[in-house]
Amino acid sequence: MANNVRPADMKRINTPELAEAFINEQVAEIRAQVGNKKVLLALSGGVDSSVVAALLIRAIGRQLVCVHVNHGLMRKGESEQVIEVFRHQMDANLIYVDATDRFLDLLAGVDEPERKRKIIGGEFIKVFEEEARKLEGIDFLAQGTIYPDILESDGVKAHHNVGGLPDDFDFELVEPVRLLFKDEVRCVGHALGLPASMVERQPFPGPGLGVRCLGAITRDRLAALRESDAILREEFAAAGLAGQVWQFFTVVPDFRSTGVRDGKRAFDWPVIIRAVNTVDAMTATVPEVDWPVLKKITQRILAEVPGVCRVLYDLTPKPVGTIEWE
Repeated sequence: MANNVRPADMKRINTPELAEAFINEQVAEIRAQVGNKKVLLALSGGVDSSVVAALLIRAIGRQLVCVHVNHGLMRKGESEQVIEVFRHQMDANLIYVDATDRFLDLLAGVDEPERKRKIIGGEFIKVFEEEARKLEGIDFLAQGTIYPDILESDGVKAHHNVGGLPDDFDFELVEPVRLLFKDEVRCVGHALGLPASMVERQPFPGPGLGVRCLGAITRDRLAALRESDAILREEFAAAGLAGQVWQFFTVVPDFRSTGVRDGKRAFDWPVIIRAVNTVDAMTATVPEVDWPVLKKITQRILAEVPGVCRVLYDLTPKPVGTIEWE
């Protein structure tokens, strides 16, 4: 698929009818391109790769081979959702790789943010390459490239392109949503029947929770991060904030603070809540969350998450602070 220029007269896909028309058009194009051959896809569970997977399943069924690599840095329930939706509900040809120990062992003692990112990205490529070499008869590589990627990076999207795959694979690319903007991809995802929690998934960094477990990652602190994040998401959803706040998550830094638990001194971690609203991610404001909501979140985190003695709310806009902490 060589055409990477969005036609000037292309309609914005913003209704179920336009989404269905797009799906039907792409199904025909995919079938014409792929024929009876197999397609490989790195399925992260993010919006773009999930919509591409559902679209390819509609077009070619089990000719699509999805590989989901769990690097141990996913949010609570995300890998389980990928398995449930694609393997159990959509009958996808899904390979699930639990590489948690492999990633966390490599990250042990590494506290420099950029080095953490390089380890996670590099090891993901290695795992995906290993799985790809076990397969036979793969001629195509599907990617979740979308139009902003083409505009911003000349068509290369490293975390979907798994950019370090060796040349000997010689895959032909399949990029069915390459001319769509993110809101259009979401519209197509809804039309394909994907769950709203997957289609409306918030932006999530490629290294996952690895950049929110600040400093050197430890398994106990990572567990506290995952559980506190899940509580935050549950309570924001219950308060009707999930669709109003652009992005929200928790951060657990690599230091401890004194506290008191059961009448005894505790020396545990703080959990920092980060919530922002933005249009373009270049600037961001902090929403004024009602005190009862923050109070309930605080109570739950302190009661349900081991090793935590404080809950903080980050009031910093962008600039000066970035959205992520690392």
